Amino acid sequence: MSGEREFEASAGLGAYGIRLLGVDGLEPMLVPAEPGWPTFTLVNEVRAVELEAEHVDDGRAELALRTGGRILVDRAAAAITFTTPRELSPAELVHPFLAPAAAVVARWHGRDAFHGGAFVAGGKAWALLADRDGGKTSTLAWLAGHGCPIVCDDLLVLDGGRALHGPRTLDLRAEAAERLGAGEYLGVVGARERWRLEVPSPVDELDFGGWVFLEWGDEVELVEVGPADRLARLLGHAGLRLPPVRPDSFLELASLPAWELRRPREWSSLADAGERLLALGG
Repeated sequence: MSGEREFEASAGLGAYGIRLLGVDGLEPMLVPAEPGWPTFTLVNEVRAVELEAEHVDDGRAELALRTGGRILVDRAAAAITFTTPRELSPAELVHPFLAPAAAVVARWHGRDAFHGGAFVAGGKAWALLADRDGGKTSTLAWLAGHGCPIVCDDLLVLDGGRALHGPRTLDLRAEAAERLGAGEYLGVVGARERWRLEVPSPVDELDFGGWVFLEWGDEVELVEVGPADRLARLLGHAGLRLPPVRPDSFLELASLPAWELRRPREWSSLADAGERLLALGG
């Protein structure tokens, strides 16, 4: 079975610095697009496809999906096409499937992108970076539950020292949703079960303050990360496995303040860790 679907346009909304067309009815998930944002239409083709190798150049990218299928990002056509074994809803396209394509678009427009989230403290946006199962999204959910604005979850896009908003959702795993008492059960979306928590958008795009790297440890502590270590860590969290598009900009980002936030895996440590984050920039 094969088919193609292009969703009805909804002008003026977007995420990750992209004005998105084809996402009608998703206003709560998106933010107002700025005039200079590039416009891309989201398309879903439903058919089997095999991708032999991923590829990114200055006008076209093909990326593999963990759930099977591919993403084709075509700069000239201003289209992002998701070819998948099953039909995806517009909400699924925006989150979680959009993030890899958004990293490509960010690169094309001279922006830096990182696998990670961001929150607001002290009037600035702070990145929250972690390895898989490192507690990033549950930490963001705790912050959101304590009145902290959330900038993004899966992908952080930086443009000229500003952090750009991602979709207004956090997707929790079962234990985090139960422990935090948050999230609406969606079933399996992407490669796993998800409990979705909607978060409000900060009023404006925010100046970027610096970096927080999450690690598991024996106690809760916030330790400054030295400049040499920052660069290696940031490269490990880059949105694409490619050299930075602007090395000078990347080095400037690596010079910003950075901390490692360590905490035990026990849920009882989350509140203490969250309070340390809320105090940043104070």
